[in-house]
Amino acid sequence: MTLREKIDQDFKEAFKAQKEAQVSTLRLLLSSIKNREVEKRTKLSKTEAAEKLEELSKLGDEEIIGVISSEVKKRKDSAEQYKAGNRNELAEKEEAEIKILSVYLPEQLGEDEIRKMVKEAIQKSGAQSQKEMGKVMGILAPQIKGKADGGLVSGIVKEELYG
Repeated sequence: MTLREKIDQDFKEAFKAQKEAQVSTLRLLLSSIKNREVEKRTKLSKTEAAEKLEELSKLGDEEIIGVISSEVKKRKDSAEQYKAGNRNELAEKEEAEIKILSVYLPEQLGEDEIRKMVKEAIQKSGAQSQKEMGKVMGILAPQIKGKADGGLVSGIVKEELYG
């Protein structure tokens, strides 16, 4: 079962069980996935034959994980802003949505694992200063996609480069 099929199935089950929070969160996620597919189809329409577009524009699991990660990041940012503005009920709603979405993400890497990967990437790239942080992040990005928060990874890279 693909990730998309799992999300569709969970949406239907939540709808039947009348779980409002899960239904609205998954509806927004499915909408974001559909929007990304439309973007992909638009780009492909310039180079591919029309009959192939439908199949080629479907998102794979990796791309869907990217969409989910993006949605989680948006909600984390919103929750922080709500907390800063003393709007705790809205922050709690965002955090509940994060929990619903996180079910579909791969298991997140721990700080120790990230630190180990950062050290290896620094060795591979030969980076020695913050100016070369891009080289390190270029090596790390494909390895951590959807498995770790980018802000945390970038913080660890800075720490390691400054020693």
